[in-house]
Parts: sequence; C-alpha cells; structure tokens
Amino acid sequence: MQHSKRNNTWSKWGIFLGVAVALGALVVVGWTFMQNQFQPGSSLDADVTIGIDDMPQSLDIRSDSSAAAERLLVDNVYETLVTVDQDNKLQPGLATSWKTSDDGLTVTLTLQSGVTFSNGHTLDASDAVWSLQQNVTNKVADVDELGDLASITNPNATTVVITLAKPNPMLLRALSGRLGIVYDSESSSADYQRKAIASGPFTVADFQPGHSLKLARSDTYHGTKAASNIVEFMQYSDADALSKALTDGSLDMAAPVSASTATGLNGKDGLTVKEGATTDKVLLAYNNGTDSLLSDEQVRKAFRYQIDAAGIASAQPDAAGALGGPISPPEPGYEDLTGLYPHDENQAEQMFSYFGAQYLTTVNLVVPEEYRSLAETIKQQIERQPRPTVNLEVLSDEDYAKRIKDGKWELTVMSMDGTDDAGIFADPDSMFHYDHTEAQQAYADARAATNNADYEARMKAYARLISEDAASDWLYTRKCFTVASTKVSGYPTSMINRRMPLAGLTVK
Repeated sequence: MQHSKRNNTWSKWGIFLGVAVALGALVVVGWTFMQNQFQPGSSLDADVTIGIDDMPQSLDIRSDSSAAAERLLVDNVYETLVTVDQDNKLQPGLATSWKTSDDGLTVTLTLQSGVTFSNGHTLDASDAVWSLQQNVTNKVADVDELGDLASITNPNATTVVITLAKPNPMLLRALSGRLGIVYDSESSSADYQRKAIASGPFTVADFQPGHSLKLARSDTYHGTKAASNIVEFMQYSDADALSKALTDGSLDMAAPVSASTATGLNGKDGLTVKEGATTDKVLLAYNNGTDSLLSDEQVRKAFRYQIDAAGIASAQPDAAGALGGPISPPEPGYEDLTGLYPHDENQAEQMFSYFGAQYLTTVNLVVPEEYRSLAETIKQQIERQPRPTVNLEVLSDEDYAKRIKDGKWELTVMSMDGTDDAGIFADPDSMFHYDHTEAQQAYADARAATNNADYEARMKAYARLISEDAASDWLYTRKCFTVASTKVSGYPTSMINRRMPLAGLTVK
C-alpha cells in the first residue's frame, strides 16, 4: 500500500493503529542515501569536542530510555513538537503554535511548513500522527504522559489535532520530550539503533557505543544552521582523566560535570566553570508505611524540625538552594515552602518527648555509597536528641535497590529529577507508601485542570499540603556544572542534565 502523506487523515484512534501496521511493510525510500552518507568510524575532525560521563547504548530513543540518549539527541538530531527553553518554559518546536480548547479536551498544533528529514523526505502532520501512534503501540517509556487519547487527526499537512477523553494539562510538556519526536513515517523499517533519520540541525556522522558520538551539521536544516561543522562527544568513565583532558586541551568542553570536578577546575587558566538550574531535588525520603516509625505524623514533623535543611544546602557543593517541598523552582507550581519547618531543635525535642522511651529508640537510615557523607551529617543532626539513635547502613547499589523495593527501610537519601514527579506522593503504592486521601484528591484535581494557570495553582496547593504533612523532608535543589575552554561560546548552562541544544556552539 502506498502511503499518501498529502491526503491522509486518521480520525479514529483504531484506524491509524491499523494503518501503522501496514506502514511497517513499506520499502524505505532514500535509506541507501543515509547509509552511504556517513559510515561508522568516520575520520572527520571535530570543531568542538565534549567530554561526557555517560553514553547511550543505542540511538533509538524509543527503546533506549536513558537520560543520555535524550540529552544528546533531542534538539540536536531530533526535533520535538514542542520544546523548552533554559528556564524550563514551553516554547515552539516543530509546532509553531498550539491552542487548547476551553474544556481541555482538544489540542490543536500548527506545524512549520517546508521542513524535511535528513534523507530529503518532507516532514508534515501525517508524520507527527504516525510518530505519536508508534509511541502507543510500542509502549515507549513514559507513554502514559500522553494521557487518555481519544483520537489524533491531521486535517491538513500542517495541522495536528489531539483529542483527549479527559484533560491532561501536562500533554504539551510530554510533547517536548521523547514522546514529541517526529519520525519519518516513510522510513519505518530503518535501523534507528545505529542511524538517525531526523529533522534537527545535526545528523549522526558516527556512533561508537561506550566511546563516542559524532554529530555533523545538516546543511538542509530548515532553521538557522548549526555554528559548528562537527561536534563530537567523548565518554570518560574516570573524573581525573576528564579533568586532565580539559586542562591539556584534548577537550573543548565537558558537561554536565560533578561538583567536585567543577570545583577542582575553577580558576584554571583557559577554562570557565558555569552553573545552571535543574529540576533535580535531593530529599530525605520517609517510608510512610504502616510498619515504619514514619507512619506517625508527629514523628515525621519532628524530624523536619530537627534536621537543618538550610544548613545542609549551604554546605553541599551541588546545591542551588534549600527546598521545602516536592516542586523545584523551574517546575510549574513552585512555591518557596522552606519556612514551613525551620530548623528548631527545641520544637523537635518537645515533639519527640510525646513518645514513650520504648517507642522511639532507633531509626534505620539506608543509603547508597554516593550519599554516605550526607547521611552521616543527617545522623549527627538527629542524634543531638536523646532519642532516636540512627542505624546508618551504606549499601551497594544492588543491595540498596533491593532494600527499597522490599520496603525494609525508614529513612533514605535520594534524588528525584523531572517535571511533575511530585505526583508520586499521590500514589500509595510508590516507594514512599504515603497514603493520604486529601493529597490524592488534590493531585487528581491538578491533573483535571483544563489550562496551565489552574494546573499551576492546584499543584501549588498539592505541594503545600504534602509538605505540611511532612510526607518527606526535601533538602535542596541541585545545580549543574559546565566546564569549557574560554574560546568556546554558544552553549547552554541550565537543564543540561536533561537536554543540551548545541546548534549555537562554536569555538573562536
């Protein structure tokens, strides 16, 4: 069956599911061109060489759910229907504009015209519909973020209409990540693990899993052409080797790097260290399950008064600031909640004294090695009170994961990184075992919002509720670090742990 991109309108969800199966049998036009354009082991010299500490094992973002795949490829090789800026605000992507109906059930996106994929095929609304359908049929990571889809249509080449069975105020946010990537529907059988047919400012020139990824400027890109001809990512598993490569000029840039690496290179001749915001949140997590001491609201609140979260934040080299709730500053619905539980050991002592000597004796704090130092600080702070003592266990990653899964812990230090991940506290079956009917309703109300303003207001109310109830103790929000040669410019500094658009990157 010949797939017509000009006259194709899929008005029923079931119809385009069936059509996609037929598309899988299409002969891929132009794939030979893509295979011959660049071969593995390309010897092209890089204009800019970037050091990273993780490399995707596959270029297929649909099957490789790693943060590395999305960070390196989205905005560089692949484009999404909607994108986000350095402040984590939604911005036009392949869709130049969008409109949401008053009832929140219909989102209409207007796509750019004149866009082509790297193989020369035209990108239009039928490709967007097909790509969204593939997310569902292939159960791509986080596909539930699309919500309850009723239908997706493309009434013309530049319009996509998404109809929902119920509102999803985070739909546009979902379309700014891997779920919003538009693939070439006429190249459905391409080997996306090793190649990429996309519409971004770069194409993949060479990919060596576990070693390097080389991007080449796309001279057919529909927007402003990339400033650099070749950008190469090199993987470094050793922080000392990465630092040496930066200081001796083998690398032009490294991002993101650890706080210790950034500190060690700060002030070095020829290098610049820059900081940026993230949505990464570090928290002292509570096990609220019925078998845990933290199931008692009074105990949870006493711990929050006892632990000096502001002091911890000021002492952590990766901290951007103290955080008193589940939503970080770049996320919708943020409110400064640090004032809810100011450090007050007298208040904590009074609350702890409510419990008999046989009840509040020992609390188990379980952490992986990376949080050993922070956990020791927390242990010291808690043990300033006569009770409880802290049984600190530092475990291997494997043993730690098992303990958390089995629910055999009371306190742990962890991080959460993602927009709207606060919703996990509305799930009583999550690792936190936080079962609060009012909180669950508050979050459901937020997800039922039909516009962004209502969503943000309701998320703010939800976050305040669970923070007041001390569902956990949110300590601080992280910052990210970039180290670059002073000759390098045009690179992003915020949110680079999630995405790193490099079209403007250049060396003097």
